[in-house]
Amino acid sequence: MSDLLFLVEVSLAGLGAGGLYALTGVAFVVIYKATRVVNLAIGELLMFGAYLFFGFSVGLALPTWQAILLALVGGGILGAVIERSVIRPMLGESAISVFMVTIGLGSILVGLVEVIWSPDPRRLPEFMPNAPIFIGDAYLSPKVGYGFLVAAAVIAAFLLVFRFWRGGVALRATATDQAAAYSVGINVPAVFSLAWVVGCVAATGAGILVGAIGGISSTMGVFGLSVLVVVIVGGLDSILGALLGGLLIGLLEALAGSYLGGEYKLLVTFGLLVAILMVRPYGLFGTTEIERL
Repeated sequence: MSDLLFLVEVSLAGLGAGGLYALTGVAFVVIYKATRVVNLAIGELLMFGAYLFFGFSVGLALPTWQAILLALVGGGILGAVIERSVIRPMLGESAISVFMVTIGLGSILVGLVEVIWSPDPRRLPEFMPNAPIFIGDAYLSPKVGYGFLVAAAVIAAFLLVFRFWRGGVALRATATDQAAAYSVGINVPAVFSLAWVVGCVAATGAGILVGAIGGISSTMGVFGLSVLVVVIVGGLDSILGALLGGLLIGLLEALAGSYLGGEYKLLVTFGLLVAILMVRPYGLFGTTEIERL
């Protein structure tokens, strides 16, 4: 029974972490679906959002709800600025050029954080309930549990927005066929900006949740490596794939870390990535592209 209880607790913790992977994966997919940009700076955007919250809550001593709101707004503004000043001028360039630009963008964000806040790790203010969570006899860390619930609520809101809001419909139409979207009067460049704003707001929210659980530092961008595995496994253009892929990768990492050792976490997750790509090159739920030769 003790072994079974341990397995349940590890699985719950893994699914909780997977919820945060899924939220960040949705941020990645939203940008990719609309603009076809593989944004390798997603981990650094998450990190920068967490530091924005830290600056507002600790540096300016604002109430938690105000600090969160301002951090989300700041993340959205950052996304709009990046799209307009960095990404839009690269339209029409080769995919590898845009790919490298996002890598450079990530390095710039790390540098900004270290210049403004220093490279030292920091703790975010406590703003989540700390009462223990028990599911049956299994214990779940309250930060992980509440972080998962918040991530799930945000993802549900995203899905509703994409389904019913006019901007969400325009985003889906642009992602399906940019030429057709132009032909029916959709402002495609504005949709590109919207995608980056929405993606960066989601990344900021994920950064606040991740930072609340494990603290923040300028190396938080490594979180983006696991997110990259999530979206490739699930499919680069699939929100459903990001959701299921996040839960799957979070669960596998927790099981591998607990039963095999922390050094095996990346081995297991990247091994799964290679195995899935050998069978389904576009991921589990990605759109298979057929080209006429």
